[in-house]
Amino acid sequence: MIASSLTAHVGSASRPESAVPAHAQMLAARLSALFHADVEIIARLNDAQRRLSSANDRLWCGLSPDAFGLVYDEAASAGGSEIAALIEAAPQAGGPGSPVVLRALQDAHWAIHRAFCAYQSACEERRQLAVDVGELSAQLTEALCAVGWTAEAARHADVHQLAAAAEPTTRHREPGR
Repeated sequence: MIASSLTAHVGSASRPESAVPAHAQMLAARLSALFHADVEIIARLNDAQRRLSSANDRLWCGLSPDAFGLVYDEAASAGGSEIAALIEAAPQAGGPGSPVVLRALQDAHWAIHRAFCAYQSACEERRQLAVDVGELSAQLTEALCAVGWTAEAARHADVHQLAAAAEPTTRHREPGR
């Protein structure tokens, strides 16, 4: 196979950094896809964190020190949460141990559990993705150094730009864009 058919050029062809072997382009494309997957995982982490915080706020505000006074001697205010309102209404609904209050506590517990599991799962996916990124990054650096790139230039290469160089030049923009 002719060497020039294996190489794409990014930027000026007179610099070694411009030579990009097809294998390096493929690695860059895989890295680029992993970076996009990371963005999606981060969105899931943020959503799980928001749900965890929200469920915890529902629980914590209702179980403030003032709420314990209400629970034990019904003498203190229960604060300003969903559960606090249920505890304050509990004397009319059968007391602090009423099914309504217990159900609200159970709902908060399971919301926290589900959000924590989602967060933990996304963290594990991100950890595994980091391993893949590290391995592919090392392979990309080696491939670029093999064609004359400096190690520093290879480590700082824009994988999205290198991946785009691997895409067919026949790709056109959609009409209206």
